[in-house]
Amino acid sequence: MSQVAIITAASKGMGLACAEKLASEGYQLAILSRSSEIHDLASRLGGIAVQGSTDNIEDLSRLVDATLETYGQIDVVINNTGHPPKGDLLELTDAQWQEGLDLALMNVVRMARLVTAHMSSGGSIINISTFGAKEPSLSFPISSVARTALSAFTKLYATKFGADNLRMNNILPGFINSYPADQEIINQIPMLRQGTPEEVAELALFLASNKSEYITGQDFLIDGGLVKSI
Repeated sequence: MSQVAIITAASKGMGLACAEKLASEGYQLAILSRSSEIHDLASRLGGIAVQGSTDNIEDLSRLVDATLETYGQIDVVINNTGHPPKGDLLELTDAQWQEGLDLALMNVVRMARLVTAHMSSGGSIINISTFGAKEPSLSFPISSVARTALSAFTKLYATKFGADNLRMNNILPGFINSYPADQEIINQIPMLRQGTPEEVAELALFLASNKSEYITGQDFLIDGGLVKSI
């Protein structure tokens, strides 16, 4: 049987590109989005869909249950999500911090709880994170903090489940053109352009496949050289 992939926040941007790329490579899909358009996308890609949010444990549970009921297996999970609240570092409220942590950290923790026992040997979990995990930005304070914590969780998951041949890695995009950036930002990128969702999807496909079967617990920058830290 074909490999089965769960992809969240799959209706647009990087999530959509990942869904289209994996479908083109023969993966069977189970996809999630808040948008009702997710059902039309699933029909087009030959998969199944659940309408819901990545920060809602009940929606994630419905997605995993539907995947198992339809396909009987889970081989790949791509945890894409929305953007946490932005604002001044000390003016962001407790509620905004909690919202961001639910959206950008706990989504992965909860999904890992739901799927790990059902994933076959060689399973791969891929988290779409951000370059802020390596180089925190005051423009995205909650995202930077939550995604840095996600990197730590990913290391712990890799340590605990590596012997079971279950892998978890993070993709750290820079400025991707699904969200416009001004020229001042683009001038800071050594390649002098934004990335594309399709380029992110190519990396996700590699991390989903057995070509990356000895890679786990890692952060992969895809940012045109934006991050300078070593």
